[in-house]
Amino acid sequence: MATQNHHIETDRGLSSRMFMTGLALVLLYALVVGILISLGVSVVLVVVLAFALIFSQYWFSDKIAMFSMRAKVVTPEEEPKLHAIIDRLCALAEMPKPRVGVAETDVPNAFATGRSPKSAVVVATRGIMRRLSDEELEAVLAHELSHVAHKDVAVMTIASGVGMLAGLVARMALWGSMLSGGGRGGRNGQNLVIIELVTMLVSVVIYFISFLLTMSLSRYRELAADRSGAILIGKPSALASALVRINGEMGKIPQTDLRKVEGMNAFFFTPALAQGGVGALFSTHPTLEKRLDQLAKLEKQLNG
Repeated sequence: MATQNHHIETDRGLSSRMFMTGLALVLLYALVVGILISLGVSVVLVVVLAFALIFSQYWFSDKIAMFSMRAKVVTPEEEPKLHAIIDRLCALAEMPKPRVGVAETDVPNAFATGRSPKSAVVVATRGIMRRLSDEELEAVLAHELSHVAHKDVAVMTIASGVGMLAGLVARMALWGSMLSGGGRGGRNGQNLVIIELVTMLVSVVIYFISFLLTMSLSRYRELAADRSGAILIGKPSALASALVRINGEMGKIPQTDLRKVEGMNAFFFTPALAQGGVGALFSTHPTLEKRLDQLAKLEKQLNG
């Protein structure tokens, strides 16, 4: 490990993208709320529903993620090596130490979650701890600590709420149109069905836009964490080595096991099931080639 203090610097590109994405999502939230109100739903109910969704995702994000991965917080006595690495990295970055967790799965991965740096938890799976060298594991954990320092985990968590709300409105409109198909006669009944179908279509479009915005931010934040984590330890090559090793090992994991954890892709160090070609547009992570290319350039810069 490098001995000088590198810190985890603020990434202005990431900060501006989080702000613009947040602003766009606020507008989409307002549009969804407007649609609900236009459908005759009580304003109070709409506000309560939207607030409850955002609050629950924001406040319980760490617990939801930990539960879905069957992860638990561990003590220094239970996992001394993991804690020692986190301790060194936090001292190097001069940042508060988050909670440390382990997920009992053989899928080699890691993630950070939590609504704020104070409530954050950095989790490594049993699979990644077993497969990586200490230097590679340190590089991965430096990447995850960068997410905590950048505070992008909370933004990603809240961002996903827009899609959930839009999806809920779309389902409500679909159910309404199906139930009213044969039970409402006359022009008023036909107009109501048309309104519900248009509402469903608009909600689907909102969901799609929010999804694209979230995925775009997700890909950028991964590159930002790669860069910050590599600079923190002063060894981009160690992070590149970890990426190559994990992607190679991921191919040996049964597809059924990968699909079980696929829902956590947006928070993982590397996706459980990567997408290529056109599917890369909907991927939570940049391609392996793009990440390795950035790290190779960074390695040259750090070595003068």
